[in-house]
Amino acid sequence: MLSPDPQQWRNPLRDDFDKRLPRIAGPSGLVIFGVTGDLARKKLLPAVYDLASRGLLPAGFSLVGYGRRDWSDEEFAEQVKASVQERARNPWRDEVWERLAEGIFFVKGDFVTDSAFDALAAKTQEIDQLRGTAGNWAYYLSVPPEFFSDVCHQLERSGLADGGEHGWRRVVIEKPFGHDERSARELNEIVNSVFPESSVFRIDHYLGKETVQNILALRFANQLFDPLFNSHYIDHVQITMAEDIGLGGRAGYYDGIGAARDVIQNHLLQLLALVAMEEPVTFNPAELQSEKLKVLRATHPVGPFSKTTARGQYTSGWQGSEQVVGLRQEEGFDPDSTTETYAAATFEISSRRWAGVPFYLRTGKRLGRRVTEIALVFKEAPHLPFEAGQTAAQGNNILVIRVQPDEGVLMRFGSKVPGSAMEVRDVNMDFSYSEAFTEESPEAYERLILDALLDEASLFPTNNEVEESWRILDPILDHWANHGRPDDYPAGTWGPSSADDMLRQTGRSWRRP
Repeated sequence: MLSPDPQQWRNPLRDDFDKRLPRIAGPSGLVIFGVTGDLARKKLLPAVYDLASRGLLPAGFSLVGYGRRDWSDEEFAEQVKASVQERARNPWRDEVWERLAEGIFFVKGDFVTDSAFDALAAKTQEIDQLRGTAGNWAYYLSVPPEFFSDVCHQLERSGLADGGEHGWRRVVIEKPFGHDERSARELNEIVNSVFPESSVFRIDHYLGKETVQNILALRFANQLFDPLFNSHYIDHVQITMAEDIGLGGRAGYYDGIGAARDVIQNHLLQLLALVAMEEPVTFNPAELQSEKLKVLRATHPVGPFSKTTARGQYTSGWQGSEQVVGLRQEEGFDPDSTTETYAAATFEISSRRWAGVPFYLRTGKRLGRRVTEIALVFKEAPHLPFEAGQTAAQGNNILVIRVQPDEGVLMRFGSKVPGSAMEVRDVNMDFSYSEAFTEESPEAYERLILDALLDEASLFPTNNEVEESWRILDPILDHWANHGRPDDYPAGTWGPSSADDMLRQTGRSWRRP
């Protein structure tokens, strides 16, 4: 039997003497609610194995699945094994699996039955004694938001939410965090009535991506960039998340949510905050979250929304060499729905650094290709000592941070064309993560699960950030709800013509990724 004494399991790699060392979780366990769903099967279970394969989980780490299936521990372990072998990033190793499988358990139950949560409480207490988890448990709510209240209530009633004097308890929540500011606030009140805000980890998987974290390194580790991130030099900023897939069987979930709620409210506004925030005193969670919150509080949508926003629904078309159906022909989707699959909007930040710089955010499905990037477009030089026509082929300087795929950073600037004449043309300087580093980047869920076990909250939005994001987006959603249908755009293109118009009227255009 492993000792539950926390002092015996003190992790020296979490001390402050060398931040370069790998962070290894202390004694702990993870309970996944909704463990039979797609997210658990495709992302969470493989991420747990990958963490174990990298040696970042403690010897006694335990995984408890909670669901309605009538599985034994062994049958659940076989389900985990199948998910891992299909989806894990690291190669399969028998010794890693055998060590992990010793701590895999299953509890049958729904979200409202007292006896099921009492059984879960008894199981975690048993594991504490057998596996040395020391009363430290994270609860991953991979369930729809309408069940958050039931699960949190049952965790509180059964004593699972209170670790007492010797252990910690944390809750990890998947988006969506409400559907507007009011519902987000109500949801936060429900969760915070059981768990203090310091124990709540709201997952935004985009913040776990290496390239997103590199925004902080790019800005604050280099004198070259951050002094230019302001209204003196930047003309505008474009943040794009484009997908080349359609709804793909998610019609029931997606209808009524749409692109703006699904992507802009969380992913893109978080990217905006990281690009626009001031330098934090340190990178500890409180300092980083404070600076992001300041930016969000200063951010507002720009009107009139009939000219500064655009929304659309994809119609049939060609996605590469494949002919695909339109949204209204997708199985399970209401053909009369006004839910958008493309959304674009204009925002400004009322701060000394960014006043007057528009931030254009866009996202959509069935677009030209899959890409997420942040493009900072610089102003033209105030004076060009060249003759007429010598810089005709040159555009604005651009700094592009590619989040996915082909993670990296691209700079576009003017250079002289070889020859006897003076002619300036745009050239690219391209940095690629895959070419510069031999290490493979961890999957986002690996980083975020480990951070939750380590109580490292830097990459998790706070309730205030969530509510501010809805406060920013709600006026646009209200306008759309009262102004007709989204525009159509053929699959495989870059959105409706109204999206091009919203930039064209300012003399700008969307960058083609």
